[in-house]
Amino acid sequence: MLRLKKKDMVMVMAGKDKGKKGEIKEIRPDSDRVVVMGVNIVSKHKRTTKEKPGGIHKLEASIHISNVQIICPKCAKPVKTKVSTAPSGDKMRACRKCGEVIL
Repeated sequence: MLRLKKKDMVMVMAGKDKGKKGEIKEIRPDSDRVVVMGVNIVSKHKRTTKEKPGGIHKLEASIHISNVQIICPKCAKPVKTKVSTAPSGDKMRACRKCGEVIL
């Protein structure tokens, strides 16, 4: 079970954007990296194509999954997650501090 999912609110814990919050835009499980909206902005030089003009474009680069933590909706703080089992047998993520289920 993945501890992070797409559209989770996370906080960056290390690097040049430490302390910034954002929503997960993309997860790359093969390289253990995530792309977070508005975090780790880099400049990329692009060539002109038929559809898009060329120039210098700003875009989000990926950061390592260990440098982000999910924000608990109840605590409103970055927390580690644990796997809890529902009475029906389903596994779900829960906050380690308050026990709130994270959907």
